[in-house]
Amino acid sequence: MAINLQKGQRINLTKENGAALTQACVGINWGAIEKKSFFGGTKKEAVDLDGSCILYDTNKNATEVVYFGNLKSRNGSVKHSGDDLTGDVDGDDGLDNEVITVDFNNLEPNVEHVAMVLNSYKGQDFGTIPFASIRIYEGTATQVKEVFAKYDIANDRSFSGHVSMVMGVFYKRNGEWKFNAIGDPTADKKLQETIETVKQKYL
Repeated sequence: MAINLQKGQRINLTKENGAALTQACVGINWGAIEKKSFFGGTKKEAVDLDGSCILYDTNKNATEVVYFGNLKSRNGSVKHSGDDLTGDVDGDDGLDNEVITVDFNNLEPNVEHVAMVLNSYKGQDFGTIPFASIRIYEGTATQVKEVFAKYDIANDRSFSGHVSMVMGVFYKRNGEWKFNAIGDPTADKKLQETIETVKQKYL
């Protein structure tokens, strides 16, 4: 059963059968913006959202960033499905546009935080995007086994006027991985700024 995460909620990455979740996906689904045209019809404006994963060490220093320009970490423990430049043009197809997969067992030993962030590449306001949701699940980029948690960012007015957000942070405590559902918009314009914001505020 999925947990509908609330902002700031922390959860253990334990499956229903009691086993620890060793591998998780973060999927992001969003739609193109519908705009009224000059002649009364509507046209679709492509939306380029970018999901990124930042690995931080025990000293809270960013050691690697997996994003559209670097689709996997050095040892392959974090993988990105690839850059989606448009969003769903014909309405919500229910599929994730970008998926980041994390294999917790194969992360470098010094990694203690795995942050998931979202940036609007063209600076399109989150508040103008018709639907955008995030889900965390066990499985792969092409096969969903069990949705572990999900939350909706399109229907939250606090995102209006923002072009970046911190989705959440996986963190290691006593050898076990947990998840902090942050869901906060930030004032950042670019990914590099968001990497620093996470370090300063969320680790």
